[in-house]
Amino acid sequence: MAAGQKTIREIKEIIQSSSDLDPILEEFKKDERIGVQKLLKQCEQAHLKRVKEREEFNVLTKYEQEIRKEGYSYIAGIDEVGRGPLAGPVVAAAVILPEDFYLPGLNDSKKLSEARREEFYEYIKEHATSIGVGMIHADEIDSINIFEATKKAMYEALNNLEVMPEYLLIDAMKIHSPFPSQSIIKGDSKSISIAAASIIAKVTRDRLMKEYAGTFPGYSFEKNAGYGTKDHLSGLEKFGVTPIHRKSFAPVKDLL
Repeated sequence: MAAGQKTIREIKEIIQSSSDLDPILEEFKKDERIGVQKLLKQCEQAHLKRVKEREEFNVLTKYEQEIRKEGYSYIAGIDEVGRGPLAGPVVAAAVILPEDFYLPGLNDSKKLSEARREEFYEYIKEHATSIGVGMIHADEIDSINIFEATKKAMYEALNNLEVMPEYLLIDAMKIHSPFPSQSIIKGDSKSISIAAASIIAKVTRDRLMKEYAGTFPGYSFEKNAGYGTKDHLSGLEKFGVTPIHRKSFAPVKDLL
């Protein structure tokens, strides 16, 4: 049956099940029906989008590719979230991804919508080789300071990996470990392993802060994740300091 004899619906099903280079697409280009040409244009746009996503993803794997050429297989990306908030823990994640891992659109967690982060979180959890999470709470942050607490959270995340890493890629921070490592400024937008760690860390922390919102109502933790927003500061003035507030941070310490 010639292309023009097929229904638009049939052609759509063929296009959706065909590879981008399938000769059948060339046949359909001869079909002058507006609906067919519209389908072909959509197919071409989808193909160009996939190509662009693959190119962007390949850029994010540059560090991992170079490290694998040196003979390392288990590369852990490490990132943290929660250094700046007035309440809640600082959370770090360490993620080891398989060499064939592919998740288009993965980037710095702060640039993604909450729904997208949740979707990516589940995908990473399912496909990662190993994931470790470390969490240091407010009382210890007050005791050892936020910088040391961040490093400690990263060490905990590393220790919680079920697979021992061979190489570390760390977002901005430098930590001492028995493994060779690189510290990468803005690493969550330059390394796929660090980007994955940023997703795990942020979703883990955001979910916890939503739980705290139920325990400590009035501070809008479900919206601000402990950062010093107007609603949070208003809650502090009205209800005072909670056990999850960082008492060494202003303006919390000014209310004690």
